Amino acid sequence: QDIREGLMQDAAQYGMRFVIDDKLPPELNDMATSLIKVKALKPDMLIISGHSKGAALAVRQLAEMRVDVPMVAMTHCDSAQIIEKFGKDAEYMLCASQWAATLSYSDRWFGSAGQFAELFEETYDYAPPYQAAESAASVLVYADALTRAGKIDPEAVRDALAETDMETFFGKVKFNAAGVNIAKPMVLFQVQDGNYVVVAPSQWAAGSLRHPIP
Repeated sequence: QDIREGLMQDAAQYGMRFVIDDKLPPELNDMATSLIKVKALKPDMLIISGHSKGAALAVRQLAEMRVDVPMVAMTHCDSAQIIEKFGKDAEYMLCASQWAATLSYSDRWFGSAGQFAELFEETYDYAPPYQAAESAASVLVYADALTRAGKIDPEAVRDALAETDMETFFGKVKFNAAGVNIAKPMVLFQVQDGNYVVVAPSQWAAGSLRHPIP
């Protein structure tokens, strides 16, 4: 719901309109009804947010139903393993993410983002999804807050967390009054030649956006 609201705001800002606005069911096993609408209305862009299960289902059914859209974006691509599971059918998918191993962030605990990814893969035998990096960074943030608070007291730790201003391998961390990290932008991957390639923001882009989907 939060993602939908953000998209609605951005669409209004850039003069875009929604021609389909479907809410995916909690038991997400089929999105054919929505994809039939996509085939009929031919939107310029399709955006899907249904966690890992939704990402995998979308890639599979887009291919099975031969739904052609110039641009397809979704969340949870890496945790859904869309490249490993669907190969060529995952090509050109755009994937919003909180983190990438190629970013230039670093800290004194894990080193660079790339070094964290290497350590994680050596330990667990698979590449870290952003959720793993996010979780590790959360531990660093709590440890920093506990150190600055100087005691295990809920109010003191809360105040220390609110004053957090630090950089980790995951990115910069600084919270606003609502507790949202306002210091770190998200990144956008595109699946290109079987790899996740950062295409935005431009300061971290490792490749150019391929659009429209051939």
